[in-house]
Amino acid sequence: MRGACPHDCPDTCALRITVRDGVAVKVQGDPEHPPTHGALCTKVSRYAERTYHPERVLHPLRRIGPKRAGEAPRFERIGWDEALGEIAGRLGAIAARDPEAILPYSYAGTMGLLQGESMDRRFFHRLGASLLDRTICASAGAAALTATYGGKVGMHLEAFAHSRLILIWGSHSIASNLHFWTFAQAAKRAGAKLVCIDPRRTETADKCHQHLALRPGTDGALALGLMHELVVNGWIDEAYVAAHVQAGPRGWAALRERALAWPPERVADECGLTADEVRGLARDYATLAPAAIRLNYGMQRARGGGNAVRLIALLPCLIGAWRDPAGGMLLSASGWFPRDGVALQRPQLLGARRPRTLNMSTIGDDLLRDGGEPLPDGSRFGPRIEAIVVYNSNPVAVAPESAKVVRGFERADLFTVVLEHFMTDTADLADIVLPATTQLEHLDVHTSYGHTYVLRNEPAIAPLGEALPNTEIFRRLARRMGFDDADFADDDEALARQAFGGAVDAAALASAGWLKLPLPDAPFAHGGFPTADGRVIVDAPQHGVPDYLPNHESPRSTPALAARFPLAMISPPARHFLNSSFVNVRSLRAIEGRPLLEIHPDDAAPRGIADGQRVRVFNDRGEHHCHAAVSTRARPGVVVGLGIWWRKLGEDGTNVNQLTHQQLTDLGRAPCFYDCLVEVSTAPAPAEGLRPAEALG
Repeated sequence: MRGACPHDCPDTCALRITVRDGVAVKVQGDPEHPPTHGALCTKVSRYAERTYHPERVLHPLRRIGPKRAGEAPRFERIGWDEALGEIAGRLGAIAARDPEAILPYSYAGTMGLLQGESMDRRFFHRLGASLLDRTICASAGAAALTATYGGKVGMHLEAFAHSRLILIWGSHSIASNLHFWTFAQAAKRAGAKLVCIDPRRTETADKCHQHLALRPGTDGALALGLMHELVVNGWIDEAYVAAHVQAGPRGWAALRERALAWPPERVADECGLTADEVRGLARDYATLAPAAIRLNYGMQRARGGGNAVRLIALLPCLIGAWRDPAGGMLLSASGWFPRDGVALQRPQLLGARRPRTLNMSTIGDDLLRDGGEPLPDGSRFGPRIEAIVVYNSNPVAVAPESAKVVRGFERADLFTVVLEHFMTDTADLADIVLPATTQLEHLDVHTSYGHTYVLRNEPAIAPLGEALPNTEIFRRLARRMGFDDADFADDDEALARQAFGGAVDAAALASAGWLKLPLPDAPFAHGGFPTADGRVIVDAPQHGVPDYLPNHESPRSTPALAARFPLAMISPPARHFLNSSFVNVRSLRAIEGRPLLEIHPDDAAPRGIADGQRVRVFNDRGEHHCHAAVSTRARPGVVVGLGIWWRKLGEDGTNVNQLTHQQLTDLGRAPCFYDCLVEVSTAPAPAEGLRPAEALG
């Protein structure tokens, strides 16, 4: 059977599933799909293990005990009819008072257009529930690309194999973008130079020719420093800039003046690099053509992340890198796809209603609001959240400042419904848990943000137990709510046909399993960016000319706070997890071992911390216990909390998000996970009754 990987990863692999006697026995990469070329990451190659996991939720469950995080939850099995009846009754009663007191909460547990953003959106639009601003991963970078290029567009993945210089910026490609890495390796074998720009010395950095370990959140300063060198050394492609970059006093001229204020010495001081490293990188970028940048979302998870993406996105325009198919930049390719969100989501079901929009990244604060209070922007919050329906997400583990998130979900008066495969940290605090199908059990269609192929996923096996696709759950719930609109009669095949508004041949996609979008090899060789005039934007409406913005929390922006919490913490996913997915797959968790904090020897020694020692990581928001990995993977002054462990599988019932804050980025209203100050000390052995993570089942 043909399938597609559903997970939040730029690779969106094409799958081949082997089924014997109705059982999926093997999940492999499709060797005919050019980006996948037969290979899968360690995580997805074990997808059958995830589907047949003995802890799968296979029947509707109803809570019969209190909501207390850290305690074993008590649920009873119920039937679908009873579960849907109870949910419809509770939501209907709340909606009769104020439907905005109901909040959907979802993200990219599946990236499929059907199971991720179709019938569910129709249901909540018809209900009139609060809208959700889905910001938790990529919205700062997405807003920045749109403000600069006019859309989320970039290079073709395969073109990187022909680049002579590749800057891998804010990306651990071996772990999070494996198939890009194979093309980068092909370029390396052909003589290309690979440079990794990342505060952490990852396994990707180990295999590059050069690693620049800049301080977290200083990427914008480095981009301005590179521009400075391009200007003073005469390395600007004046013809490309004149033809395809915004002109006038607020265009390239304004950015040029801003860049000239960032000589290498200033950049080095801000970023924690040397001036020669800045000069050398600029020289390579200007002279090793074609030069390409593989930007990823790690670097935009700080206060100035949006501005930093805008600055980096302008770099290939200044040297004319877009003239060559193997030059330019890729952060996201999702804007190339002709998806029809209106057809899938039916916002017209709202009618004249205009519900409030709540930011998923501030769910900790929002669940604890009484309702009606004024917000910092001058607006009012609106009604207290009385019900939340969670699917394709695990907010108790993944949302920032998680102590507040836990307190919100523990509210006895909050009605919580969770659609899930497993009893996650969030499901443990639900009132009703509904069993959802995995990717092997349902139909879906997929775009990608890392390549330009549309994919279709066929159900390879029948749903296990009583599990249902998200689409069917929301169809049935709509019927129980009395919604008789024709919009809820569409089956999944109809949704698949609607997904691209006729721009993709649905029959050809069903037959082949994947189709490549018809795009030029060098999409911006002659300009033609998806902006109003085809030129790259420098002075963006509401955002102005991009600039460097320091972190919310840093020794320079908050010196008093840094005096108490002197270490910057970033928290990228552990290599064998994908956000909080796969944490409960025993074989993968065994590879990771236990929650770790990487700390440089220069920071460990004065704190009396030895390798493997249990440590306490803390700030004013809370504390998290884990084990020290003393090594040079972390640069001095920075610690790396590898995530995202489920809280209940951690050392003390927490994870790194106990320490992160809910302040947002400059663009896109996104969280600042990598903009966080902490202190670290040794910690005693676990309290009696707590077990180390590796001992948990």
